[in-house]
Amino acid sequence: MNINATLIGQAIWFAVFIWITMKFVWPPLQKAMADRQQQIADGLAAGERGQQNLELAARRSAETLREAKEKSAEVVAQAERRGQHLIEEAKIAARVEADKVVAGAKAEIEQEVQKARQVLRDRVAELAVAGAEKILRREVDASVHADMLTTLKQEL
Repeated sequence: MNINATLIGQAIWFAVFIWITMKFVWPPLQKAMADRQQQIADGLAAGERGQQNLELAARRSAETLREAKEKSAEVVAQAERRGQHLIEEAKIAARVEADKVVAGAKAEIEQEVQKARQVLRDRVAELAVAGAEKILRREVDASVHADMLTTLKQEL
């Protein structure tokens, strides 16, 4: 066997092997590597999008929290204003009720004063008649002197 013929045969078989590898093996390997590259690139892009979404969500949550705090402060302030308004309404209603009670009491007092004056007039008239009777030392007939007693009551 000749070393040159063996070497040339091996070179031919090597060339055929490379051609078969380039024709049938290399394209699927390149496709697998390209798919893997694309998958890695997609994963990195998804990671970037996830990071951006996380930052956006953090900003949104901070904004929502700030808005919620503002709303709660506004609600508390509104409740305080409403409470003050209710207190003022209660004070006004209490004053009106107190004025009614005072007016009723004044009217009742006035009625009692009028009754007392009437009782006093009657009593003074009786005392005047009793005094006149003692002075005259005779019996005075009340039915005869009714006009005189009515006039005397009105004058008192």
